[in-house]
Amino acid sequence: MYPNPWEKVLDYRRVLDYAAAHPNAGRVRVGNALNLPAERVRGWLNDGIPDPVRAIDTAIDHGWLDPDPDSEVAAALVDLLAHGLAGGSITARNYVPAVTAGERVDSAEIRDAFERVGVETIRRNADLPGRATEIVPTCDGTVLGRCLVTMGAPTGVKTTLDQVPAVVWDVPRPVRRSFVRIYVRHRGLNYKEKSTTRIQVNRPSSFIKDLRAVLADVLDERVTASDAGITISADAVRELGVE
Repeated sequence: MYPNPWEKVLDYRRVLDYAAAHPNAGRVRVGNALNLPAERVRGWLNDGIPDPVRAIDTAIDHGWLDPDPDSEVAAALVDLLAHGLAGGSITARNYVPAVTAGERVDSAEIRDAFERVGVETIRRNADLPGRATEIVPTCDGTVLGRCLVTMGAPTGVKTTLDQVPAVVWDVPRPVRRSFVRIYVRHRGLNYKEKSTTRIQVNRPSSFIKDLRAVLADVLDERVTASDAGITISADAVRELGVE
């Protein structure tokens, strides 16, 4: 057993490298040389691929590993990150991301966000009374979720998230603007009698301050923050294009 999946990846690579350098070596010799069980080595020598290695290959195939900040893949991942932070979650058990539609963000938009990163989706809990309908990937969801976690998304509850993920500052300003627009459309209170909106989240004050800084970076109009949340002026709401 490997408590850290990355250690299995490293051992797998060690086995392949040793076998390539010693093509006549059998599983016992390879195992002894690398201090690994012969039965584990046998599977890898017989074209068995560990799950963590498959996951890395899947992430590479989709372009999710360390994408160019200026690329469409990075923009799509940051948009999906915004949907997840504001309207979704990633389970600590299997890392599958799920996003719930809201008053301003419908299921079609969320499904499109997943499709932009290369995965298809289904609606979960649609027929269960009292349960929110969630959009979840049909395949590669665990890999995608782990990639989003490496970008700064939390697993389980989000109340301990103390800053906006650093990747949001690495992408171009238009992508950063898209991130906050999605976030505001998920979390902004929709007042019928006024255009001002307010974001109230159960997060540390450092997160609220950081989110306000991102908003201020992409908007010219007034945005204010307190420990209780963020108030976005009517002019800023219109500038952001939130209806």
